[in-house]
Amino acid sequence: MKDIVAFFIVLSRNIKAIKCADDIDDLVHKDLPKAFELLKEMNDNAVQVAHLVDDMLDRVKRGELSTAKGLSFLEVKYHMLLSYLINLTYVVLRKCTGEPIEADPAIDRLVEIRTVLEKTRPIDQKLKYQVDKLVKAAVTGATTQNDPTNFKPNPENMILKFDNDNYSSEDDCADDKPKKKVTEKKGKYVPPKLASVPYDGDDTFQEREKRLLERAKKQALNSSMIQELKEEYLDTPLEVTYGSARQTEASKQQKARQEYEESYFTRLPVTKAERHKNRKMSTLGTLGAELTSFGDLRALEHGASAAILNSRKRKSTQGKKKGKGVEFQEEEICLMITTGNNDI
Repeated sequence: MKDIVAFFIVLSRNIKAIKCADDIDDLVHKDLPKAFELLKEMNDNAVQVAHLVDDMLDRVKRGELSTAKGLSFLEVKYHMLLSYLINLTYVVLRKCTGEPIEADPAIDRLVEIRTVLEKTRPIDQKLKYQVDKLVKAAVTGATTQNDPTNFKPNPENMILKFDNDNYSSEDDCADDKPKKKVTEKKGKYVPPKLASVPYDGDDTFQEREKRLLERAKKQALNSSMIQELKEEYLDTPLEVTYGSARQTEASKQQKARQEYEESYFTRLPVTKAERHKNRKMSTLGTLGAELTSFGDLRALEHGASAAILNSRKRKSTQGKKKGKGVEFQEEEICLMITTGNNDI
């Protein structure tokens, strides 16, 4: 009985192996013509590229093409692309010959080069205008006065003008006063504090709209009214806090600011708007706004259209000062709440 069972097990394995081999043969027969077609196309393109490169090298050696005043960014980019193609060809060769590519240094080089090329895309986009202008001038041989690319302002041409204006203003002011010797201020170098910003130049309108909607929903869910509703209806334990949601958020920001100053032994500057905000937070000036304002919750109900409308409205009203009538209304609300008088 055991021999019969073993025989059927071996037979089933052989049948599976035969089926697998048949499937592989069918797959090879289907992909083989396409593979030969792609290889022929690659061979033709390689011959064409080699001919163009040889022709260009001959022109450079004869002095017909000048490479003295080129863009160093493009030179580095093309070297990276060439190195990427060389490593990619090496990996394809190992895969075609059946050799393993696991833990191969070429894979790490491909990942590194691909990352560098992705990081240089914003620089490539910024230099696109300059590159197109130089290529057009090289193809046509000259530029006309009515060419639109000639009207782009060059900030370097304005430096001398600014210096001359400063000198002329100093000469005008020095009629009644003796001339003072201009000394350059020398001090320690302070590196600029720059924050990394994600590149969103290739994002579509739908992606930007989705990101704006998510941001608006997050702000709406963090409003004081939503937090109070969550504390009332959810089963999570109630966190005892002192002060309003705005004061709690302000205390968190102040704590983070203090930790940064203590870690880097520096003082962060306080703007006029921050001082005004802290002054209002410590008085009754925001009491009426906390009781009557529930935050912008339109993003939870109307979706992206309300979020976009809110962002545009915030941009249009940015920088405008609040009128006296609004401040007077807030004072009336505070007075009505504190005195209990409803006739105001």
